[in-house]
Amino acid sequence: MNFISAWIPLVIAITIVGLVLAVSQRLLLGKGVVLNADQRLPRQLLLIVITLVGVVAITLTLPVSESSRNQVLALVGVLVSGVIAFSSTTLVSNLIAGLVLRFNRPFRTGDFIRCNEYFGRVSEKGLLDTEIQTEYRDLVSIANSYLVNNPVSVIRASGTLVTANVSIGFDVHHATVTELLERATQKAGLTDGFVQITELGNFSVSYRVAGLLTEIKSLLTAKSKLHRAMLDELHESGIEIMSPNIIASRPMDPNHSVIAKPTAQKQSVEKGDKHEDIAFDKAEKAEQHELSIQELQEQVVSYKEALAVAIDSEEKQRLTDKIERCQQNIVALQEQHQQRSADPSNA
Repeated sequence: MNFISAWIPLVIAITIVGLVLAVSQRLLLGKGVVLNADQRLPRQLLLIVITLVGVVAITLTLPVSESSRNQVLALVGVLVSGVIAFSSTTLVSNLIAGLVLRFNRPFRTGDFIRCNEYFGRVSEKGLLDTEIQTEYRDLVSIANSYLVNNPVSVIRASGTLVTANVSIGFDVHHATVTELLERATQKAGLTDGFVQITELGNFSVSYRVAGLLTEIKSLLTAKSKLHRAMLDELHESGIEIMSPNIIASRPMDPNHSVIAKPTAQKQSVEKGDKHEDIAFDKAEKAEQHELSIQELQEQVVSYKEALAVAIDSEEKQRLTDKIERCQQNIVALQEQHQQRSADPSNA
């Protein structure tokens, strides 16, 4: 009889902990709960904390001596502290860095980022690494600890400056060059164009031209258009683009200019204007997927607010049906995203 009564507290503790974990799982991460990755993470962490508390509670009810119970608690403490100490290693340090990025949110899916030699659009944000898609369409996984320990520049959604450099001989007045280069920024679709003189070299003057690009998704195309417009403006005005290498590598007749002759086939040069559609296809899909889920979640919130003040039963039923459809669409989008991520052929 004493043996059975000694195990009763343990059975009760296991039952209560099991029920608490089941209810917590259902409330925090159940099928009816629609969350994105950023919203799911803190709930997962809370569930881990609840599990650890449950393990401690079960340990305290073990039908053993107090010294043995203390040894088990010490073992649990050693395991937890060992995991924390292990955070200095690569795996856990990346995990902690991933948590930092999730909470700070320095960038989102679809943003252009640069971290040292890496540049591209964010196509996936994981707990251990962040995947970007480069201008060559390659997928590069960068450890989250690397992103946390190094400066990351993010192109603002409101626009960025597109720049280009060119060298012009001293025989052309800088006011003439400035006017032509500013006109080139307008032809390239840039706004607020300006020109700077960056260097007075031995053989030429170095200029930097810049303009504001508001549609950042066409960044690569805008750079190409700017260079093309600069060539057209300068060459049509009879101005050579100079370089010390031209003078040093081959003697030239002073009456001979190095200007390419224009051709009638101008439409062919526009083929490169869809570079972003090819280079950043996965990043673009990932951004659109995230925006679609965000839009559906906002609709769910608005429908729930309307449902709270609705009086007519038919109106309540209509709003309830809309909420269910939105939640089903969110779940479907999340499942599609998981399937694409699990299938390497979709990368």
